[in-house]
Amino acid sequence: MIDPFGRHITYLRVSVTDRCDFRCVYCMAEDMTFLPKAEVLSLEELERLCSAFIRRGVRKLRLTGGEPLVRKNVMSLIRGLGRHLDGGTLDELTLTTNGSQLAKYAKELAAVGVRRLHVSMDTLDKDKFRQLTRWGDLDQVMRGLDAAQQAGLHIKINAVALRGVNDMEFDGLIRWTNGRGMDLTLIEVMPMGEIGAEARLDQYLPLSLARTNIAKHFTLTETDYRTGGPARYFRVEETGGRLGFITPLTHNFCESCNRVRLTCTGTLYMCLGQEDAADLRTPLRASEGNDLVNAAIDAAILRKPKGHDFVIDRRARRPAVSRHMSVTGG
Repeated sequence: MIDPFGRHITYLRVSVTDRCDFRCVYCMAEDMTFLPKAEVLSLEELERLCSAFIRRGVRKLRLTGGEPLVRKNVMSLIRGLGRHLDGGTLDELTLTTNGSQLAKYAKELAAVGVRRLHVSMDTLDKDKFRQLTRWGDLDQVMRGLDAAQQAGLHIKINAVALRGVNDMEFDGLIRWTNGRGMDLTLIEVMPMGEIGAEARLDQYLPLSLARTNIAKHFTLTETDYRTGGPARYFRVEETGGRLGFITPLTHNFCESCNRVRLTCTGTLYMCLGQEDAADLRTPLRASEGNDLVNAAIDAAILRKPKGHDFVIDRRARRPAVSRHMSVTGG
């Protein structure tokens, strides 16, 4: 699959559910209204769609949510997709998770071929963690991380950078993650969803500034390490670990974008920062064959834009994209 700008689309992120056991302040409203079950694809339909993308050239697949591991029987989907790893048609199957369910599922994830996990965790402070996630328990996440590492899974911690909230913790997060053999990636807060828009603007922290502050205490050496996503990685010489930066606002990564995102309703977003989307559920359910689905995928890829429109707009005081992050998936 090649988009109008010559980029090969080899990476699919799939939101298997819009539901989550946390209510992170930058991702969800506290009183979220979730999708009716009738609108959500079955696990069999999700596997069929993912397989169609794999046959058309996707080599890396990441399952997201909401929280993917709260979906009932989700391991049946993950086992099914793991067969593509066995067959050599898929290079990597990963998950983005809040870590709450890892103590239960880590061994099984490793057994079906998952090798890496992206765990969203913005602070090591228990009280602040509960405040940011509203419902989360840091001790439960820590037990999940222990189980995942014992199962041999490599962990990358993703932390959203929030001015005045966790920016004073970055040095500690670097030492903690690298000390446990985990990578850390800092992410600029994205202007998505009508969730405390004014607070979101006030909490926006350019990662160029964060990197300057971090470099006062650590030696950062740029590397060519890539995982297929948008992060730019540096080696932290003092720890020997890696620190990544995802900067959709201060330095966008659109020129090398190889990703599209599929929601649990079968809606395909060609860009996280654009509203244009393609309906794949209708052609999927219209025929047991894949001709209609393949045609819809091809048409959608030809509409992939050159880049996103993310901007922190202090005058309009509104998000660049109105849908919540949990709708599209991480």
